[in-house]
Amino acid sequence: MSVVPAGVLPGGALAVEEDGRGAAELGPRARMWPALVAVYRAQLSRARVARIPLLFVATFQSVGIMILMRGVVDGGGEAESVVAGASVLVVAFVALNLLAQYFGQLRASGGLDHYATLPVPPASVVLGAAGAYASFTVPGTVVTAVFGCVLFGLPLAHLWVLAAVIPLAGAALAGLGAALGLLAPRPELATLLGQLGMSAALLLGVLPADRMPEVVRLARDLLPSTYGVEALARTFGAHPDWAFVAGDLAVCAGVGVVSLAVATWAYRRAAVR
Repeated sequence: MSVVPAGVLPGGALAVEEDGRGAAELGPRARMWPALVAVYRAQLSRARVARIPLLFVATFQSVGIMILMRGVVDGGGEAESVVAGASVLVVAFVALNLLAQYFGQLRASGGLDHYATLPVPPASVVLGAAGAYASFTVPGTVVTAVFGCVLFGLPLAHLWVLAAVIPLAGAALAGLGAALGLLAPRPELATLLGQLGMSAALLLGVLPADRMPEVVRLARDLLPSTYGVEALARTFGAHPDWAFVAGDLAVCAGVGVVSLAVATWAYRRAAVR
């Protein structure tokens, strides 16, 4: 007689399946906030080396624009628009332009497959990357704003409002940049769209709105960074209207929620292809 393990027999196999010990269970899916923090730290560590030179470029670009505009604009409301626009331009350069390039290259190289295999929510990937890129705009934006105030003789008392302008405008622009990078069929097109978005932030944000044609003003109102520029520019006055400042920041926050939601949808769409 030969002895056959019970697990080989049909009845034994059924018994093992019914017992439940033969089926492997998957680990629990990561929660939203811990996953977001992990992605944020990973992106921040990666970008610390690769993006710092570009941050210097963004800051130098904004400072150079203000120096050029100093020969055209003497002061008053136009100077306030120039300083506010140049400061937010640093955010647009990093959060919109570079993030569009990053996600475009990530999609083209198959890097999205790596994130798709991780048990993390799609929103945490988009928000973590957007938050990391937006964080790198803080030093350049502060330096640009302080230099602009000194250059044009504007008060420094209310620059604390940058603590709200940078994250809110950064969220709106980062969501837009991520969506452009994820929806673009080719990385070259993502780079082009990011450059066009940054150019729009430059032309429509730095140049005084009073000198623009009516059609261009309407296009300016559609740009998310415009409301961050307006919020910062209003604080340079002797008696800022904080209700309007809060309204502009609320628009930035609303646009940020919508743009990040669109970027999350674009990430899901790109990851399953």
